[in-house]
Amino acid sequence: MIGDLVDNHSLSLKFDQDPDGYSPKHEIEQARKSLREWYKSFPEVLFCLGNHDRRVDLKGKHVGLPECVFRPFRDIWELPPKWKDDFSHEIDDVLYIHGTGYSGDNAHLKAAVNARQSCVIGHVHHICTTGYTASDKDCIFGMAVGTGIDVKKYAFAYERHFPKKPIVGCGVVTDKGKNCQVFRMPL
Repeated sequence: MIGDLVDNHSLSLKFDQDPDGYSPKHEIEQARKSLREWYKSFPEVLFCLGNHDRRVDLKGKHVGLPECVFRPFRDIWELPPKWKDDFSHEIDDVLYIHGTGYSGDNAHLKAAVNARQSCVIGHVHHICTTGYTASDKDCIFGMAVGTGIDVKKYAFAYERHFPKKPIVGCGVVTDKGKNCQVFRMPL
């Protein structure tokens, strides 16, 4: 999974909170309830931490809390034992990262060039595509898998009026990391 397990909208430092919206506690309770179904369906996952996953820690630091009072991410979200969470994972020389820090229509290629290896990202919601770049030494790809969000849902209301709309998608890497393909998934 490429990141942003939950939105953590109520903890955002960037977007104003809805005064009629969920409290952080209520949002966490609702997310945990929904996640239990995912955990049943996907008992073993390599999970890349995303920018929304870091909102709990960032909010704590913003208000001046020392790190010693924070709980581990996996404890907050009650991750199953066979879920491995980290900022990146590498399989068949392909780097899987959320893509935090990358933006724009070519974010996936920028990530691959910066990593100097094929790379899969998901951070940029409106991009679901692949691209290849070659040198005398090798040929690598960048793949952006889109997102899994539905702007009609509460947590994503902030994105409803953005000019570029999110694309729900997934990606497949084949041939031991040499090729990739994305699939748009209509809601």
